[in-house]
Order: sequence, then structure tokens, then C-alpha cells
Amino acid sequence: MLLRLAYLGVTNTFALLRLLPMSDRDKDTEILALRHQITVLERQLGDARPRFSPADRAFLAALLHRLPAATLRRLRLPVRPETVPRWHRSLIARRHAARSRPKRPGRPRTIRSIRLLVLRLSRENPTWGYRRIHGELLVLGIKVAASTVWQILKDAGIDPAPDRATTTWSAFLRLQADAIAAENSIHAGRSRA
Repeated sequence: MLLRLAYLGVTNTFALLRLLPMSDRDKDTEILALRHQITVLERQLGDARPRFSPADRAFLAALLHRLPAATLRRLRLPVRPETVPRWHRSLIARRHAARSRPKRPGRPRTIRSIRLLVLRLSRENPTWGYRRIHGELLVLGIKVAASTVWQILKDAGIDPAPDRATTTWSAFLRLQADAIAAENSIHAGRSRA
């Protein structure tokens, strides 16, 4: 497409240079002849619409986008006047998207200081899992995903969810329920005796 666009630009530059020595009368005659050719082609196409290559669209958009809508409506164009600004917006959007595309695909690296802090917290608190470390980071005002903390620990060879030496909350509740049930059975046995 880029080569085709360059070709269109060069050929139209030569066409512009050819117009410089022409009188206004000759230019008006050529414009009328071109308008008549467009009318003939539209008549031959019937309901079919002309197809433009991306290079043709880019050239027409670059050439005509500065013209006001009223002027575009007066011109004899093979497309609707609203199409030219749309083509120009699309051209600019594609250019912007290409420039703002990240150089390296994928997720950006985590800041080194955050990685070091995660490793320090896991080293100083060996019973903490990645969720607890994530929570502590949030308390410190460091917004990082829990999955990122998990990945940092895993990459460092540290178990992201270590077996804790302390009792978990659910295990604690289970033990308490068993103790209460045992105590109730002891009291029930004493009251019968």
C-alpha cells in the first residue's frame, strides 16, 4: 500500500506541475470533461459502488479533508461528502494506533522495587502466602495484582502458598465445634448419673 500511495503522490505532483502553465479557461474545460467522465462512469455502474484501494482512500482523504462540508457537497465526487472525513479519521486512527502500539508485546514487567519488596516480605514472614503479601502491599498503597505476587514468588523459587505452621481459621472452627460437642456429651452423661 505504501508503494502505491507513493506512486499516486508522484503522479499527481506531475499532474499539478502540468496544470501550472495552463490558463484558467483550459483548467475549467478539463474540469468539465472530468465531471462528464464521472457522470458516464456512474451511469455505467448503476447501483454498484466504485471500489477504492486503501492507497486511493488515503490520497483522496489527504487531498480533500481540509475542504469544508459545503464545498465537498458541491464537488462531483464518486463518494458521499461524509465519506472523505471518515476516511481521513480512519487514516489518522490507524497511524496513531501503529505509533502507540507497544514495542514489546505482553504484560509490562513489574517494577524492580516491588519485586524486591515481595521477596523481602516472603523471606521475613515464611508462613505468609501470596494472598497475605498482596494484602500487605495494598495496605502500603502499592497496587499490584495477586497473580503478579504469585508469579514473583514462583519465579524466585518460593512456594506462593506455603503450608502454614499455624492453624487455619476453618480448622480452628472445626476443633472448637468438636470440643463443644464433646463437652456437651460429658455434661449429658453427668446429668444422667
